[in-house]
Amino acid sequence: MAAHVLRLRVALLFGALRSDRRVRMLVMLAAVVAVTVIVCLAIFSLADAPVPVARAVTVLGGAALLVGFLVGPILVGAVDQLDPRRFAVFGVDERQMPWVLTLAAFVSVPSLALLAVYISVCIVAVQAGTPWPLAILMTLLGVVTTVLVSRIGMAVNALLLPERRSRELTALFALALLVIAFPVAVFLGSLRWDGLVPDSLATLSTVLGFSPFAAAPAFLFSSAAGGTASAWVSGIVAVLTVGLLWVAWSWLVRRLLTTTERPVTSRERTGLGWFGLLPSNAFGAIAARSLVYWLRDRRYIMNIIVVPVAGVLTVLPLIVAGVPVEVAALVPVPVMALFFGWLPHNDVAYDSTALWTHVASGVRGLPDRLGRLVPVLLVAVPVLAIATPLSLLFIGDWSLLLPLGGLAASLLFSALGISSIVSVVAPYAVSRPGDSPFQQPQRPSSRGTCGPAAAFLGAIVVSIPTAWLFAATVLEGSAYAPATFWVGLLVGLTVLAAGAVIGGRIFERSGERLMEFVETA
Repeated sequence: MAAHVLRLRVALLFGALRSDRRVRMLVMLAAVVAVTVIVCLAIFSLADAPVPVARAVTVLGGAALLVGFLVGPILVGAVDQLDPRRFAVFGVDERQMPWVLTLAAFVSVPSLALLAVYISVCIVAVQAGTPWPLAILMTLLGVVTTVLVSRIGMAVNALLLPERRSRELTALFALALLVIAFPVAVFLGSLRWDGLVPDSLATLSTVLGFSPFAAAPAFLFSSAAGGTASAWVSGIVAVLTVGLLWVAWSWLVRRLLTTTERPVTSRERTGLGWFGLLPSNAFGAIAARSLVYWLRDRRYIMNIIVVPVAGVLTVLPLIVAGVPVEVAALVPVPVMALFFGWLPHNDVAYDSTALWTHVASGVRGLPDRLGRLVPVLLVAVPVLAIATPLSLLFIGDWSLLLPLGGLAASLLFSALGISSIVSVVAPYAVSRPGDSPFQQPQRPSSRGTCGPAAAFLGAIVVSIPTAWLFAATVLEGSAYAPATFWVGLLVGLTVLAAGAVIGGRIFERSGERLMEFVETA
């Protein structure tokens, strides 16, 4: 049985290169090989570094590698060639399948790359002073742990998520990963080592070294540094981790082979895009329709592009006026947050005649107001997550992370809440669908001036307490940092909730007026 599965694995691996997609597969293979070579060379360069530095780097890298092998299958939604359900029709032995599939999992490009990386770590650890039998044993435990984690990720992906992943769901996963991973990567890249491990990373690597995430790499270099007690604690954790992962993997294989999910009656939703992904209610329908508009209508796209550009351009006149660069670098994030929240202040006018679908279907006001904010949030949150660490990297002061995030949250959410009211109280004419986004139609009333100003200035006014705390943090130290974050977050969410409720009630009572506006504007 094991030999049959291994031959099948090799056939699938090399047969894919002879398919119609062989060029793409070869390019991906070349990319994996290049990245693996670069990582291995970087690991070998640690041979000249102090042992604590090598330990911190390998522990953090091992933890990141383990998490990547776990969430990678879930994020990408790749079809598992070694799904245990594929072998259920052959009458396989349930007790043999876990270790047979684990052995077959080593016959893959990612697993071979993983093996090369761990062998490089093992060589460096032996050169640093770790006994070679223990180094080889812990290297094998690290490789087996990572492979088991990848198999568990594949099994969870098969059980909980749809087999044919929509592009929209993959995009959401990618955005979530970007929001989390990019600030962390920028923070780690900004640290200055100077031959010593920064205190924050030393604490983090110690915690990860005693956890299942990086116990095996921690053992290698703790032993080399002479920390016998900590090395054995990490070694015990590594052994227990492999045992627990094996139990979980065996249970998942048994469940996939023997459990038949209860059939449920549902309508086919393939190909619906955002409509199939979001909830089947008024909020989900309006959010999906808004996403389709924002991603396809060039009027919306132009608004999205202008905001980051405007945020960056605000720095230039400040520098010319003599403002210190460290202070000017703090401006783009609040400016972008404010403009992102201000964007939906006239979303009813952008709907044009499509507004009748909301009015005619009797949609409640609150789902309408909240559903329209989803596209802005999906764009604003990743952009701000990238801009904030870049600003702090330029300044070199990471103690401002919480206060800057609080100020951005206050401006963004407050502007969204006030825009939810302004868009139904004072809409004004805009270019129609298909027209140039730079075309400005005639406005028959002065509401075209009052509405945008109210949304813009209102968000600034309610964010004054947060801005004051932020200024106090910059001038007097980080004592005000937690207060700035929580005050900004609470103020922003409160104004957002109040604006959505008030705007929703006005929308319910103004359907006829809004329909008349979009027909004549």
